Amino acid sequence: MSAVAQRPLRPRARPRPAPTAGRPRELLDPWLRAQVVNLRRHAAALGPFRRSEFEAGRATVSEGHIKATNELVERMRRELLAVTDRVARAAVEARASRATPELQRVLVQKDLGHTLVRAIERVWDFYFELFTQRQSQFGPWLLACDRIGLDCYQAAYRGIGVSRPVPAPGPFSYMRTGFAPSTTRRGVPLGRIGRLPNPFPLIQLPYHRLVNPWTLGAVLHEVSHNLQNDLGLARALPEAIERRLIAEGLPAAVARTWRRWNRETFADLAGLLLGGPAIVSSLMDVIGRAPRVVTAYSRTGPHPTPWLRALLSVELLGRIGFEEEARRQRRTWLALYPDPRGTFPRPLLATHPESIALVVDQVCFQPYPSIGDRSLAKSIRFEPKDGAMVEQSARRLAAGTDPGVIPPRFLIGAARVALDNRYARPGVIQRRFYQELVER
Repeated sequence: MSAVAQRPLRPRARPRPAPTAGRPRELLDPWLRAQVVNLRRHAAALGPFRRSEFEAGRATVSEGHIKATNELVERMRRELLAVTDRVARAAVEARASRATPELQRVLVQKDLGHTLVRAIERVWDFYFELFTQRQSQFGPWLLACDRIGLDCYQAAYRGIGVSRPVPAPGPFSYMRTGFAPSTTRRGVPLGRIGRLPNPFPLIQLPYHRLVNPWTLGAVLHEVSHNLQNDLGLARALPEAIERRLIAEGLPAAVARTWRRWNRETFADLAGLLLGGPAIVSSLMDVIGRAPRVVTAYSRTGPHPTPWLRALLSVELLGRIGFEEEARRQRRTWLALYPDPRGTFPRPLLATHPESIALVVDQVCFQPYPSIGDRSLAKSIRFEPKDGAMVEQSARRLAAGTDPGVIPPRFLIGAARVALDNRYARPGVIQRRFYQELVER
């Protein structure tokens, strides 16, 4: 057999069909029109929220929170609508010319439009999820926390020595599973919405805190994080703490550590000033864990070591007129954790009594220009007469009678006093706590 005969035969190439006249235009024109239609409908669907979409009786989302969210969405939608107009113009030119550069100009603008759609959807989805929680059975609980948060702001801004309107809208509470509450401050870039500025304070609360309202000192703590910024203390306070400790002869490393802890220290102490002695018990609920955890020092963490956090609050409690309560709380804490030796740096543990006294004095009892040259303790006052009001309200709350004209933030302490003294069953206290706040 010849070499030629052994080669496999190549299949004959099939002739390509001649292009049908008019077919490119038949497919291309509808597709180009569809891109414009899609983008316009995306922009329309991602329109502003309406309060009527989230009606849930008293627990509905406020007009202020809806408006602030819509302003954020509308800024992005205006950009999307401008891109949509450019896509429409580019599509007209592409249908007329059929040239590749004009067709690809449509594709580039369309791609930009879809990037904007996805960005708006992230914002829209995030706040839609928060707002729809108000339509659930947890809506009244979250509304109650909103009212406590707003009361904290009003108390602080009424007390400072300079006239300044309360920032609006107020804190907005929402529920998340997990151990720890948290907050996102007003104006802070938020990763879940593409690093855009958050338009109002968000207070994230675990379900187990909402179930037990006497642990909601967490609301006062998280709101206080926002107050530190809004009152202009975010930079002044850490610098003042470090300067004060060094001036008093403490080691520089100790002073730097307390400076690092300034935000959580402020939140604990301001929360106590807002809510009174019962907030110390609420704090101990949170930080009272296994001894190895309570005495474990973190070289980078923002929180004071838990063993020290309780003693900070006890120090402040004694200085605002609750000396006996401070002694009881201190005895309780040291009975639980008599040996603080854990992973503390030696200088930090050795100097802790002096450091705690100086830090509490600097944070709470020294004047700051941004709050009208007043101290925090003079701006946010909780006095023994307020403690008596909380005690009376605890009895009335447990009995199912009107607790009287009491600031919403004080009701956390009233619930705690009612629980600790067994004035009513826990479920009764919980129900009446939320009922009182929602029906105001």
